[in-house]
Amino acid sequence: MKTERPILCPSAQPDSQGARVFGVVGGTADAPEVAYLPTPQPVTDDLLHLAQPVRPGEIFRIAAPCACSGCGHFAPEASTCRLVAKIVQQRPRVVDTLPPCAIRAECRWWQQEGKAACLRCPQVVTERFPPLPGALSTE
Repeated sequence: MKTERPILCPSAQPDSQGARVFGVVGGTADAPEVAYLPTPQPVTDDLLHLAQPVRPGEIFRIAAPCACSGCGHFAPEASTCRLVAKIVQQRPRVVDTLPPCAIRAECRWWQQEGKAACLRCPQVVTERFPPLPGALSTE
């Protein structure tokens, strides 16, 4: 009997049921670059400890089963993710070829927007860190 894999959200929170790290954010605050792991790793207390003192979403890309109507980005009337639609409309492509992503087959963003989502995904950071007090803003 074949079991269906859940559709994954590639911008999940670390406390989501079934959360797995599939990428690590590098680069700079102005130009983040996600390095994709060959095999997603379960989110554990030890892994979360590695993120300190920042929040895990600032340095890890985490996937978990899509919360569907339990998420503010989900459009239940169309069964789509508004977040990826916005990313595809507003963000430039940052790569020319599909990144080596281990979750693509189950990814909601891939299933909804295809290659257009993947060409923008390496710049996505789930949580942006706040600017330091007194720092100049570039926004």
